Amino acid sequence: MKKPLVVVVLGPTASGKTSLGIEIAEKFDGEIVSADSMQIYENMDIATAKPSVSELARVRHHLIGFVPMGESYSVAKYKQEALSAINDIISRGKLPVVVGGTGFYIDTLVKNTEFFDYESTDIREKLEKRCESEGIEALYSELESIDPETASRLHINDTKRIIRALEVYHLTGKTISLQAELSHLNESAYNWCLIGLRAEDRQYLYDRINRRVDIMLEQGLLREAEAFFASDISDTAAQAIGYKELKPYIDGLVTLEEATEKLKMETRRYAKRQLTWFRRNPDINWLDIDLLTSDELIDKACLIVENER
Repeated sequence: MKKPLVVVVLGPTASGKTSLGIEIAEKFDGEIVSADSMQIYENMDIATAKPSVSELARVRHHLIGFVPMGESYSVAKYKQEALSAINDIISRGKLPVVVGGTGFYIDTLVKNTEFFDYESTDIREKLEKRCESEGIEALYSELESIDPETASRLHINDTKRIIRALEVYHLTGKTISLQAELSHLNESAYNWCLIGLRAEDRQYLYDRINRRVDIMLEQGLLREAEAFFASDISDTAAQAIGYKELKPYIDGLVTLEEATEKLKMETRRYAKRQLTWFRRNPDINWLDIDLLTSDELIDKACLIVENER
């Protein structure tokens, strides 16, 4: 039996994912499921480049602005709610189009990552007390003897992840590296068609990012940032690029020009990290936004989808 098709439009920030996703959804009678870890939050509209009111009116969107800023959110929750949306879309005879730049979210769906549910125990508290009394070096040394693979990937100062890795082992008897292998054993129920946007000339993408930041400021990003810091925000929401870079200006420590340059720089760095993440996946059909006109981009993307149907 042929697996149901799910299209994914991915790429770095400012590459045009939202626009292309809508075009594909309109052509193939689809609906969009966001794969952006910050667009899930309420009121964080400009900084996260949420689809505009007119874009939202063109195609039905799922998982946009539905989590309060004060609430933490996990990739496990995302997988559950994204799959629920995907199955709902398929059940109505429509095409799910996943659109976003959060690589971890996308990989979790495509690889069908299973998350192990651990009951809360006092093990973490004991490990934290040990860290205070013995130092992180002692815990890192223990992790090296138990799970050398995980230890090799962690910096000795990464206290949170070292403690988490030891906690999981003491809770389950299995290392995190083994559980990562086990988490990908179940084959996905979908046929994933991955379309990636990138630029052959990296400066072309960086120029787009710089222009986007300027437009965001014109749209009221500063007011949104002020409201953001006056609100109850979770640790997860606080990671959003676009607010913390403006905080020094809001506090009167730097000029707006300095804060803006910092925001542009951090956004460019984020785009570079996104591209590094996605390049590991050989199944992505890449399209270069600086070598194709808008119409050519849409035509090539739709042809890729058509060939998977």
